[in-house]
Amino acid sequence: MPAPIRLRELIRTIRTARTQAEEREMIQKECAAIRSSFREEDNTYRCRNVAKLLYMHMLGYPAHFGQLECLKLIASQKFTDKRIGYLGAMLLLDERQDVHLLMTNCIKNDLNHSTQYVQGLALCTLGCMGSSEMCRDLAGEVEKLLKTSNSYLRKKAALCAVHVIRKVPELMEMFLPATKNLLSEKNHGVLHTSVVLLTEMCERSPDMLAHFRKLVPQLVRILKNLIMSGYSPEHDVSGISDPFLQVRILRLLRILGKSDDDSSEAMNDILAQVATNTETSKNVGNAILYETVLTIMDIKSESGLRVLAINILGRFLLNNDKNIRYVALTSLLKTVQTDHNAVQRHRSTIVDCLKDLDVSIKRRAMELSFALVNGNNIRGMMKELLYFLDSCDPEFKADCASGVFLAAENYVRDDSVPNLIQLITNSVEMHAYTVQRLYKALLDDISQQPLVQVASWCIGEYGDLLVSGQCEEEEPIQVTEDEVLDVLEGLLVSNLSTPVTRGYALTAIMKLSTRFSSVNRIKKVVSIYGSSIDVELQQRAVEYNALFKKYDHMRPALLERMPIMEKTATNGPTEIVQTNGETEPSAVEPKHPPPVTQPANQANDLLDLLGGNDVVPVIQTTMPTKPASAGGELLDLLGDLSLSGSAPAPAPSVPTSQPSFLLDGLSSQPLFNDIAAAGIPPMTAYNKNGLKIDFTFERANPNPNIAVITIHASNSTEAEMTDFVFQAAVPKTFQLQLLSPSSNVVPALNQGTVTQVIRVLNPQKQQLRMRIKLTYTHKGSPVQDLAEVNNFPPQSWQ
Repeated sequence: MPAPIRLRELIRTIRTARTQAEEREMIQKECAAIRSSFREEDNTYRCRNVAKLLYMHMLGYPAHFGQLECLKLIASQKFTDKRIGYLGAMLLLDERQDVHLLMTNCIKNDLNHSTQYVQGLALCTLGCMGSSEMCRDLAGEVEKLLKTSNSYLRKKAALCAVHVIRKVPELMEMFLPATKNLLSEKNHGVLHTSVVLLTEMCERSPDMLAHFRKLVPQLVRILKNLIMSGYSPEHDVSGISDPFLQVRILRLLRILGKSDDDSSEAMNDILAQVATNTETSKNVGNAILYETVLTIMDIKSESGLRVLAINILGRFLLNNDKNIRYVALTSLLKTVQTDHNAVQRHRSTIVDCLKDLDVSIKRRAMELSFALVNGNNIRGMMKELLYFLDSCDPEFKADCASGVFLAAENYVRDDSVPNLIQLITNSVEMHAYTVQRLYKALLDDISQQPLVQVASWCIGEYGDLLVSGQCEEEEPIQVTEDEVLDVLEGLLVSNLSTPVTRGYALTAIMKLSTRFSSVNRIKKVVSIYGSSIDVELQQRAVEYNALFKKYDHMRPALLERMPIMEKTATNGPTEIVQTNGETEPSAVEPKHPPPVTQPANQANDLLDLLGGNDVVPVIQTTMPTKPASAGGELLDLLGDLSLSGSAPAPAPSVPTSQPSFLLDGLSSQPLFNDIAAAGIPPMTAYNKNGLKIDFTFERANPNPNIAVITIHASNSTEAEMTDFVFQAAVPKTFQLQLLSPSSNVVPALNQGTVTQVIRVLNPQKQQLRMRIKLTYTHKGSPVQDLAEVNNFPPQSWQ
């Protein structure tokens, strides 16, 4: 056969191909010739053919048929053959092919070869693609080479040992004696690979970490020699001595110093020297400084050193390189919680990054800016962030708007509209400013429904401040009552308005009937929507018409301005306790009156059980059988109202998107996050007519005065119990909250239970007694029963 073409000629030929098909044809033709050569066992050109195969492999063409030829080259005695054979093995073989195990004996022989370059080839190959089995068989040979005096072999053996440890971690201790003198080596290559090996061992084993902490002074000494040494052309990179080794040492110091006072103390001085003596005009120096900053932040460093690290990141923000600015912003974002004041010093530079053209930098700058907002800088920061919100790309607007709200509230809530309304209500001095700004926003854009809902609510509450022109924050606008009503009526007929938004607008118009003089116009608007096809809107309008006609004397009191909504916070901002059937003002004020779901005489039955006026029944937080409807419940309430009693309480007006029960602000999730089992035995509270009610107890943590009772209702009859309602009453010395049940149907034949949570606050630690009322429908007949529970376990109230 003629001699095959050389690799250089093949490359030149392939580069002349004008199309992919032409190139593929050339490759296929050459592969056919190589296969023929392999079949004839032509040893003369095997090395050349494998080299060409490797080139084809790098171009993406299949070359697996050359795997065995690589093994034959490895077994050759010629160095050039071994070099190509080992290179081919690293590229074409891995653990998925069993053929790689055939190399084990060849690698072992070459690890003991008399020529260091052959040994180096074997070490490189084992460290690249050695499987767990190969590593187990050859770890002893690697460990011997790690102790040799030959620096060329020691550095390769150290990297090979890293691969062995990753594959077989239990062999780590085998290399421990060999690491004893690694850091005393003068050769930088050996030092570098030794630090990599030590880092790998420390990351994988706490015992190794503790063992190598004694090497901190030696590492500090090496690092000091590097930064203080003079010019060394062999290791110099942009005027810095061996930056690669410096970075590796800093990473190892970070691992050794984490959570260890002594090690951290030993490296504080050298970290300060690196931070102050490293040149920052080149990226090489910036890389070292960045690793220094990470090390300072991870170890138990001194406060002054941490400030120095943050100042380095602050200088990075002024760098022209976008990558460096992004790295600085990301690092500052990680440290802002622990070193808030130090990061605050660079606030102006961070805010300037909001104007950067790079999208990634702008996003990081926005996140960091929100993290820096506090009570001292909120006005200035909000101006910058609102300017950014106005001019930023659409992809940032949602996150930025949410961030502005959260910065004002300082904690995350599920629904932004009612929470923002609560914030506005509590900021009395800002009412005029807020309603003016929101009115302007409505004139500009009504497509953002949450904003329109908040604006409608504020206009209904503070419309008199809007038309009076009372605003100290900025120049007041001149607006008439008719103009305000025009805007709200426009919301009612706009195609952009959702049903919820229309409910907000109609309620706002109704509230303005007590603030504006245009009562007749408001009556006409309300009466029009009494026949709306939207049932919710129709129901509101009918109820409001009833206020104008039958209960007009109550209208000013029912529609008066919302008072400040105070919060009770024993274990978080959302905690609300119910006292004898009534919530604290913070729970009542932003909500509608409770629905009358039972006739008045049935509700009073539960009161009478515990005697006189010392108890009030607790109404459920939500009813599973009836959707919340703020408008409908108001008319029901007025219809059952007895005017012979005390003066009626004003009815707050919160839009219909909110639930209408007294305790509907309370979710069904536990108010106390850390509830632990209290070891209180369960008890049976009721067992009659097939219905069984069991109580289980938990203790709310951290408040020991609160007991959490879970009822479990089961049904042993053959028919399910529907419309199941559990009610309870306690004496006035207790405070009780009853959450919604898991279902209103108790399955038959004990095939499931209905659960419901009761929370009882017993500040005086008295004996608990409770009256319960059960209503349900069984086999088509309504059932109602009352019971008294007095046998609570002592632990439940102690």
